[in-house]
Amino acid sequence: MNATAPSRSSAPRPGTTPVGLGGPQPVLDVVIPVYNEETDLEPCIRRLRAHLAERAGYPYRITVADNASTDKTLAVAEELAREFPEVEVRHLDEKGRGRALRAVWSDSDAAVLAYMDVDLSTDLAALDPLVAPLLSGHSDVAIGSRLARGARVVRGPKREFISRCYNLILRGTLAARFSDAQCGFKAIRADVARALLPHVRDTGWFFDTELLVLAQRSGLRIHEVPVDWVDDPDSSVDLLATAAADLKGIARITRATLTGEIPVHRLREQLGREPIGVEAPGVSPSLVKQLVRFAAVGIASTVAYLLLFLLLRTVVGAQAANFTALLVTAIANTAVNRRVTFGVRGRAGAGRHQFEGLIVFGLGLALTSGSLALLNHTTNPGLALETTVLVLANLAATVLRFLLLRGWVFNPRRAATEESS
Repeated sequence: MNATAPSRSSAPRPGTTPVGLGGPQPVLDVVIPVYNEETDLEPCIRRLRAHLAERAGYPYRITVADNASTDKTLAVAEELAREFPEVEVRHLDEKGRGRALRAVWSDSDAAVLAYMDVDLSTDLAALDPLVAPLLSGHSDVAIGSRLARGARVVRGPKREFISRCYNLILRGTLAARFSDAQCGFKAIRADVARALLPHVRDTGWFFDTELLVLAQRSGLRIHEVPVDWVDDPDSSVDLLATAAADLKGIARITRATLTGEIPVHRLREQLGREPIGVEAPGVSPSLVKQLVRFAAVGIASTVAYLLLFLLLRTVVGAQAANFTALLVTAIANTAVNRRVTFGVRGRAGAGRHQFEGLIVFGLGLALTSGSLALLNHTTNPGLALETTVLVLANLAATVLRFLLLRGWVFNPRRAATEESS
């Protein structure tokens, strides 16, 4: 006799049933958050409306969310609303993209809620693939990704570097499984949004990341669409200020999760999809366990590094001693972390792990050697000062090492592939 696991609820879970397309109310509500965009707003709305009129086979709405603009943006938006019945305007007295999305999404009567940047950097051809899995009930959240396979992106090296580093940090610290948190092209089922939005605190640029992390931890399915994306050279986003705010947001989410301020377990019970009944192979330890194990290995490696450096420093120069000590301990560190911290066993992928570990070592070497070079260029340090600077540089290199090992070298997806091959 086969036993059937009891269902947690007899009612359909939010996001799992197809959306009805025949009703009078909008099926899709596309929000355009704007602040002082009097020049770009009109061509954006006209182009978006023309696309939806041609491609959408259901009622839709375009909502302009004006974030306390001080130019003629609000007047332009209101004129467009008078011209097109599908266009509405929502004015907010305070700035903040997250604040605007929360306000409009919370009040919208559409089944699927989306947003995109006013510069339309993302090709609108990706809008249908973004929305379709939400309409069918296949997925709960959908994001455009500039980092997914198949995406075509045109932007400067500075933004490319910052974007990839940011998403690497998310994978290392918050165990994010989505590839691009900050692409301004996303959609969510309204019933799912109503459950998640009360727990999203950020009102600015980190809103996207916080919503996605919460969705992932709640057991929701996040669909990624590779996009064609062309950077807007006139973008007014302050990258440094945004990055600083994002790092603070990461720390806040980590703290809120550990303290139980975010009710992840309750949300998972309410929203999470039913288990498929097959135990996944190679489940990696939790982030907290990995951090503890990595810290223990790191402390042992640092002690070994310092002892080896001090021993070698008596017979060779500082740079040679640093290089040798770092190389030896890096090889040992990668081997121990492979087995103890990230739970990877067997010979499969061991050569690649050491090779990529040496790349990480090269970055650590650049950081520590650069610190030494700068120190010797600006002053005539003694052994004590050299050692102090190297300890601080190694701490920074250790943080970088964990992020790279977790998000790249020992990524669970790659490990599972190697074990099955």
